Amino acid sequence: MPSKTILLVDDSPTQVKAMQTALHGRGYQLMIATDGEEAMAKVFSQKPDMVLLDVVLPKKNGFQVCRQLKTAPETKHTKVIIITSKNHDSDRFWGLKQGADEFLTKPFDPEELLALIGRHL
Repeated sequence: MPSKTILLVDDSPTQVKAMQTALHGRGYQLMIATDGEEAMAKVFSQKPDMVLLDVVLPKKNGFQVCRQLKTAPETKHTKVIIITSKNHDSDRFWGLKQGADEFLTKPFDPEELLALIGRHL
């Protein structure tokens, strides 16, 4: 079975490293984008199976990226997990309203992240 591809979208090298560490050795192909526009370009050109998406990003925020992915016919089935430090109920509500499949707050528990990924891939 070919490995699943996950796009990590975060402008913090520390957070990218934390996600890479959590996913290391799990058989996933990882790609990285550091802003919303780069994330959109990579999703449309490389068709990852899942996007782990920060909200606070340069150029285009994660809510905008999620909404665009979930409304475009060619990417609407791409799984999106929002991972953000925005931890208010309204942020969670808004993220899920944009079409996110899951919403996880930072700092995240690596085991919880892996469980959410496993649920959707």
